Amino acid sequence: MAALIELNGVGKSFASRAVLQAVDLNVVPGRIVTLIGPNGAGKTTLVKIVLGLLQADSGSIQRSADLRVGYMPQKLHIDPTLPLQVDRFLRFASSDPAANLAALQRVGIAHLLKQTVSALSGGEMQRMLLARALLRKPNLLVLDEPVQGVDVTGQEALYQLIGELRDELNCGILMVSHDLHLVMAATDEVVCLNQHVCCHGTPQQVSVDPEFVALFGGKTALYTHHHDHEHDLHSEVLNSSGQTANSTGSPCGGPTDV
Repeated sequence: MAALIELNGVGKSFASRAVLQAVDLNVVPGRIVTLIGPNGAGKTTLVKIVLGLLQADSGSIQRSADLRVGYMPQKLHIDPTLPLQVDRFLRFASSDPAANLAALQRVGIAHLLKQTVSALSGGEMQRMLLARALLRKPNLLVLDEPVQGVDVTGQEALYQLIGELRDELNCGILMVSHDLHLVMAATDEVVCLNQHVCCHGTPQQVSVDPEFVALFGGKTALYTHHHDHEHDLHSEVLNSSGQTANSTGSPCGGPTDV
């Protein structure tokens, strides 16, 4: 299957300091690729190169002739004194009210059409940004920390939505994450970056790779969600027998700072 975007041997330096060295990366339709790595690993720089906002110093980049990119930034600061409503925000990307409403409906927040952007919760804000990315009818979605500022229950719902969009649109998805738990159940391939590609493969392969263990420790537990529980009205996690899950056995805890 032809790649939507393919990077070979990409390098980038700032003030003679190497930020990326000989990075290979490719994203194909219908596949979710997640970048993880410590702070300063070069993830943001790599995303900017993928988006065409930065030029690589070395290596090659091949983009599909019909590439259409939808970008969801990590966060967006809106001055709380600015009376900007959700529908007006989307109009910066599309002047079609019907398309804007359909995008909001797809991400589950059509009822917030007239809501002030500064009044949105973390999860609502991320869904609005995702709706804006969908307006470009992308075949490649680039999502930078898509669950930033979202509680654990909301994170799982967002990752599920992202997977549904991948299936519906048959788009490729490049996702940046600091999460070592829920994201592992939501991706097909993991690329562990630390200026160079330390390791890559399926979540199961990467989690036991010596370079991954050296970076993040051998006690990191990866979470695979089997949907054998549900959340009650008080957001407690219930197992299949209806009992509250023990906190030490819950997938909702653990380290997330990657």
